[in-house]
Amino acid sequence: MGEQQHVKFPQEVIDEYAALGVDLHAMFSAGHLGTRMGVQILEASAERVVGTMPVEGNTQPYGLLHGGASAVLAETLGSVGSMLHGGSSKIAVGVDLNCTHHRGVRSGSVTGVATPVHRGRSTATYEVVISDEEGRRVCTARLTCLLRDVRAGQDTTG
Repeated sequence: MGEQQHVKFPQEVIDEYAALGVDLHAMFSAGHLGTRMGVQILEASAERVVGTMPVEGNTQPYGLLHGGASAVLAETLGSVGSMLHGGSSKIAVGVDLNCTHHRGVRSGSVTGVATPVHRGRSTATYEVVISDEEGRRVCTARLTCLLRDVRAGQDTTG
């Protein structure tokens, strides 16, 4: 996802993961796909995750932002929120994603904001609103993640 040092995490989350020796920025990223797409997470907590993505390089043949690119941004943000809700003893696994595309975007960047709809013991659901630089809604998505217990020795970063 490019540079991660500007992500704003709540202090209690930083402390929880630091005590476990976990690289928080590596854990809460979109990995190689996010890097290729230019996704950057700006703010992350269980209550709100904010990220951006450029339109350039993420378009379909008509020059519009690809719907799949919006889906990647939405799943990334919702997954980060779900993982932060679950805490260090859980991993979040997406089980349902739906996206409604409202308008096309040809340039600039888009911003996604993920907020919780449901945060339970075994699932978390986030609504993700993706907007263009003028604040117009481009896409509305909903992601549900299963929260699974981390098994001893399990690598949760990859």
